[in-house]
Amino acid sequence: MTLGERVSSALTIADMEARKIHHDSTELWTRLVQPALWLLIFGEVMNSIRGLSTGSLSYIEFITPGVLAQSVLFVAIFYGINIVWEKDVGVLTKLLSTPSPYSSIVIGKALSAGIRGIFQAVMIFGLALVIGVNVRLDVLDVAGVFVAIIVFAMCFSSLSMLLASFLRTRDRMMGIGQLITMPLFFASNAIYPLSIMPRWLQYVAMVNPVSYTVDAMRAMLLTGDYSNLPVDIAAISISTILFVSLASLTIKRMIE
Repeated sequence: MTLGERVSSALTIADMEARKIHHDSTELWTRLVQPALWLLIFGEVMNSIRGLSTGSLSYIEFITPGVLAQSVLFVAIFYGINIVWEKDVGVLTKLLSTPSPYSSIVIGKALSAGIRGIFQAVMIFGLALVIGVNVRLDVLDVAGVFVAIIVFAMCFSSLSMLLASFLRTRDRMMGIGQLITMPLFFASNAIYPLSIMPRWLQYVAMVNPVSYTVDAMRAMLLTGDYSNLPVDIAAISISTILFVSLASLTIKRMIE
C-alpha cells in the first residue's frame, strides 16, 4: 500500500470516529467539569493566596495550559477502553481484517482523540477568557496550540491502545488509566514550576511528555517566549512516534 493510500485510510478511520462525537457528545461535555473546577476553584484560591512564584504570570494564568493538558490527557488515556469495547462487540476484528495497515488504524483512531482534544481546548479557552485570563489570540499561536493538542492526544491515546493490547478488559484499562494520569499530571510543570520541585521529581518531569506539552502551550498562549519551543516540539513528536509505532505492532494482540 502506498503512502497516499495509508494516509487516506487513516483519515477515513479518523472521520468515522469523529462521527461518533457528532452523534453523542455527552462524554465530552461531562469531561469539562473537572477542568472547570481546577480553574474556577483551585486556580482562583491559589491566585488569591499568591503562595507560588510564577514570574510575570498570575497563578491562574500559569495553570491554564496545565489544566488544558490535563483535560486532553484524560480524554486520550482512556481511549483504550473504546478499543476494548470494539473488540468485545466484534467491530475491531472486522476493522483489522480490512486491507488497512495496522499503523493507519492506530493513527486514524489517535487523530480522532486529537479532535476530541480540540473540543476540550475550545471550551477551556472560552472559560479562561470569561475568568479574565490574558490569552494570546494570535492566529499562529492558537493554531500552534491546536497542533500541539492533536499530537499530545495522539501520543497518549496510542499509549492507551498499546496498554489495551495487553490488558484487554475495560476494568483493567480503567484502573491503569487512573493509575497513570494523576502521576503524569502532578509530575509535570502543569500546576507548579519545576524550580520548586524536589530534585528527583525534576528529573521525572524532564522525561514526562506532559511537561513539554504544557511548556509549549504556555509559550504560545501566554508568554510569547519561543526559546524552548523546538525542544518541546521534538520531545512531543518523538514520544508520539514511539507510542504510535508500538501500538501498531501490538494491536493485533487484541483479537488473538
